[in-house]
Amino acid sequence: MKGFAGRPWWLLTLLIVLSAIAPSPLLAMEANPRIDLTQHPVGYLSLLIFFIAYGFVAVEKAIQLRKSKPVMLAAGLIWALLGFEYAMHGESEALEAAAKHVIMDYGELMLFLVVAITYVNTMQERRVFDALRTTLVSLGLSYRQLFWLVGGLSFVFGPIIDNLTTALVMGAVVVAVGVGNYKFIVLGCIAIVIAANAGGVFSPFGDITSLMVWQKGKLHFYEFFYLVIPAAVNFLVPAIFMHFAVPKGSPEPGSEIRHLKPGGIVVVCLFLVTLATAVIFRSWFQLPPALGMMLGLGYLQMYSYLLQRLGKRRADQNLAFDYFHEMRRLEWDTLLFFFGIIFAVGGLGVIGYLAKLSNWLYGDLGPTFANIAIGVLGSAFDNIPLMFAVLTMDPQMSSGQWMLVTLSTGVGGSLVSIGSAAGVVLMGLVRNHYTFMNHLRWAWAIALGYVASIFTHLWLNASLM
Repeated sequence: MKGFAGRPWWLLTLLIVLSAIAPSPLLAMEANPRIDLTQHPVGYLSLLIFFIAYGFVAVEKAIQLRKSKPVMLAAGLIWALLGFEYAMHGESEALEAAAKHVIMDYGELMLFLVVAITYVNTMQERRVFDALRTTLVSLGLSYRQLFWLVGGLSFVFGPIIDNLTTALVMGAVVVAVGVGNYKFIVLGCIAIVIAANAGGVFSPFGDITSLMVWQKGKLHFYEFFYLVIPAAVNFLVPAIFMHFAVPKGSPEPGSEIRHLKPGGIVVVCLFLVTLATAVIFRSWFQLPPALGMMLGLGYLQMYSYLLQRLGKRRADQNLAFDYFHEMRRLEWDTLLFFFGIIFAVGGLGVIGYLAKLSNWLYGDLGPTFANIAIGVLGSAFDNIPLMFAVLTMDPQMSSGQWMLVTLSTGVGGSLVSIGSAAGVVLMGLVRNHYTFMNHLRWAWAIALGYVASIFTHLWLNASLM
C-alpha cells in the first residue's frame, strides 16, 4: 500500500486516466488477481497497447479510423499476453473463467441496449419526437418560459428515455424555436445537458451509469428515488442564474407541422411496459433486466406483425413498419467499441492495476471523498467510463455511498460539455452554437449546483451513509 502511494505521480495519473476511459459496464473482475503482473513486462506492455489504442480513438475523425478497430485489436493483444503468461504458470482455467465472465456481462448489457435503442428508433420512425417538437414550437411562449419548459421536460424525460435521447429531442426543439437567437440556443442547450444528466441519476434507465449500478445489484430500483431532490437541486441552482441571461421576448411561431404515424402512441406505451417488465424481472424474479427487455422486444415484434397485416389489408404504407429495419440502424461501431474496451480494461483488471487503484482511492481517501472526486473527474473523462471503473474495483460501500457515486458521476458530467454523452451529442447537433467554451463560461454555476446537490444528498440521506 505504502509502496503504491509513494510511486511517481505520473503513474498515479496514468492509473486514474485508465479508470476513466472504458465506456461500458458490468465487469466483475476479481479484486485480487491470481497473478500480480503490475510490475511485470506483460503489465507494462499491456498498458502501452491500451493507451496507444485509445490515442487512435482520440483522433478518430482526423485519421478516418473507426473507434472500434483499435480497441478490439488492443483487447485481443492484451488477452493474448495474459493467456501466454497464465499458461506459463498453469493457471489457464482461471483466466478462462475471467474471460467468460466478461463475455456474460457484456452480453447482458448489449441485449439491454439493443432493445432500448430499437424502441427509440421505432418511436423516431413513428414521428413521436417530431410531433412533440411541433407541439412545443407552436405554444407561443417567451424565451424565458421556453427555457424553463425545455429544462423541465429534459429533467422529466431523462429518467424515462435516457439522457442521450432527451438531449437529441430537446436540442432539436431549442434549435427550432430559437432560430435567429444565438444566446437562447446556447443557454437552452446548456440547460438541457444539466437537466437531462440530473434527471438520469434517479432512474436505472436515465443514464447508462445508473443502469450499470442497478444491473450490478448495488441499489434496488426504489433506492434511486432517494436522489430525486438532490438531482433537482443540481438543475435548479445553475438554471436560476442562467434565467437572467436568457433574452426577453418571444420567438416567431413555426410553420412546420409533423403528425404522429399510426401506432406511435402504442409504441410509446409498449416501451414503458417493457421498462416495467425489466424492473419486475430484476426486483421480483432476481433475473437479469436484459431478459425483461427481450420479452419487451417480443411485444414490439407482435405489434409490428399486427400493423403489417392491417397495413396490407388497408393498403396503407404509413401503417406498417418493420422493426428489423430499426434494428439495422443500431450503431454497431459503438457496441463493438464497448466490447473492445470492456475486454481491454478487464485484462488490465486481471493484471492487478484496478485493485491497486481501488486500494488507494477508497482505502486512503475514504469512500465519501473518493465518490465526490470521481464525479469531478467525470467532467474531464466522461461519466460512463468512471462508473465502469468503480464497479470493476467493487469497493465495499453502504447504499448511501452507492447513491452518492451514482449522483456524482451522473451530474459531474455536466461540468464541461465533453463530460457526458448528452453534451457530446449536442455539440454535434448544434455545432455553431453550443461549444466547449460556451458551456465552460457557465461552469461556475454548474459547479455550485454540483456542490449543492452533494450536500443535499449527504443531509437528506445521512442515515444511509
